[in-house]
Parts: sequence; structure tokens; C-alpha cells
Amino acid sequence: MSATPTRVTPRGWMLFAAMSLLWGMPYLFIKEAVDTLSPAAVVSGRTLLAALVLLPLALRARALRPALRVWPWVLAFAAVEMAGPFFLLSHAEQTLSSGLTGLLVSTVPLFAALIALTRGDRSVLHPARAIGLVVGFVGVAVIVVGPGFADGGTAALAAVGEVLVVAVLYAIAPFIIATKLRDVPSLGTITIALIAVGIAYLPIGLATQHEVPSIRSIGSLVLLGVLCTALAFVAFFALIREVGPVRAPLFTYVNPVVAILLGVLLLGEQLHIGLLLGFPLVIFGCWMAATGARLRPRR
Repeated sequence: MSATPTRVTPRGWMLFAAMSLLWGMPYLFIKEAVDTLSPAAVVSGRTLLAALVLLPLALRARALRPALRVWPWVLAFAAVEMAGPFFLLSHAEQTLSSGLTGLLVSTVPLFAALIALTRGDRSVLHPARAIGLVVGFVGVAVIVVGPGFADGGTAALAAVGEVLVVAVLYAIAPFIIATKLRDVPSLGTITIALIAVGIAYLPIGLATQHEVPSIRSIGSLVLLGVLCTALAFVAFFALIREVGPVRAPLFTYVNPVVAILLGVLLLGEQLHIGLLLGFPLVIFGCWMAATGARLRPRR
């Protein structure tokens, strides 16, 4: 496996910008979709829609057969990146605001640093990175115990736990891509993973959908599947190949800004004091933990 690039290229910055937007919007669309769709129906719908978009491209590129050769790792990626997170996010957003959900997912770099430590990366023990881990998790604690959040009760705390599990899974996924699926065409991996997850959740979605979905929920589901799943995963794989699995999740610094702004402007979500105090701590802690307080990576 090649070393992580020492410099982010213009293409890398473009992919960072695209991912910041594409994975800053899903929380808005999920919040709208679960208004009249069950979480399982949302997962099945977004993955099957995305697979429908990508399947012709994967067939044309002959990308499916190489991915099928390593199908156990493709399914592992599907479980870690899609099956678990997509359901947990949909379920959590029945309780949490879209902006808060996006902010909690931005803790991915904190968990990525801890995972890197378990893989033998001793640089995580650098004082600045260790301080970043502490500051980031303190920020989460401030959000959870701060004024304005406690009113949510046990259900809100459980939803926070679900989103933090999502952050752990999202931190693991780039390492699977970079170590086990590095030489597999990304289109093949993404398409097969989406089909597997969509089919697995389809009967659950049908069994748990008890009302006629609204036009708004259906429209949000379509945008979620096409933009934030199909297009986003293609860009995500390209980003990992461009900047490496450690830097790839760093666009999560910007995601919560997009998610919070969209939630406030389009959904009228409230900014409670705990969120305002914890937000800068989480973002600053993630940056410290991932970079060691360096603006440029050390060569």
C-alpha cells in the first residue's frame, strides 16, 4: 500500500468540497423522509435508488466481477458503511434535530485516531493529538448535558448513542477500503454493497411502513438516494484514493456547518446553548486529534 500523500492536490480540495456538501445534506433529507417513512424503508429506498443509478455505470465499466471475487470484504464494507449507519441515523433523527445529528457524526476523526492507535500508529499519543481527543469528547459531553438538550430525556440520549456508533463505523470504513478493497473498482464495490443492503432491508421496510408517505418524504428520499448516496460514494472513494484513509474523513469538519445551517434555515430547528458551546469544542478537538495541530502535514 502506498504512503499517504504529503500534499493535498487541487483535485483533492475539489473532492473535499463536494463531500462537505454531499454528506452535509443527508441529515436534512433523512429528517424529512422519516416524517412519514419508517427508518428501514428509508434505508432500503435510498440504497436501491442509488444502486439503480450506479448499476448501468458499473456494468459498462465491467466493475462487478472484480468486486464479486472479494465479496466477503464488500459485504463487510456494506455493513460498516451502509447497513448499520443508514438505519441508526434514520432512527436517531426521529428524535434528534438534523443539525445535531450532523455535528455528532463529525466526531469521526476522533474515532479514526483511536482506531489508528490500535493499528500501531503511535503518533496518536502526541500531546496535541491526545488533547484533541479529550477536547472533542468534552464537546460532545457539553452538548448532551447542556441546557436545552436534557428536555429530550432518555430517548434523546439513546439517539445520541446511536449516532456515535455511526461515527465509529464511519471511521472504520476507510481502512477497509484502503487495505482490503484498494485494487477493486470502486463502482463495483459500491454497487454490490448498495444492492445487498437494499435487498436486506426491503422486507423490513415493507413490514414497518404503516402509512402512505408524503410527497415531501418521497422527494427527500429520492435526493438522498441519488445525490447523497450514489454520487457521494463515488466521490468518497475518489477522495480516499487521492488523500488516503486518514485524511479522507476530515471533510466532516465542514459537514456539521452545512447540516446545522440547513436545519435552521429550512426546518426551523433551534440552536440550544449546549450545541453552541459544544460545537467549537468538537470541531477543534477533531482537528487537533487528526492533525496534531499542524496546518500542513509533516513530510
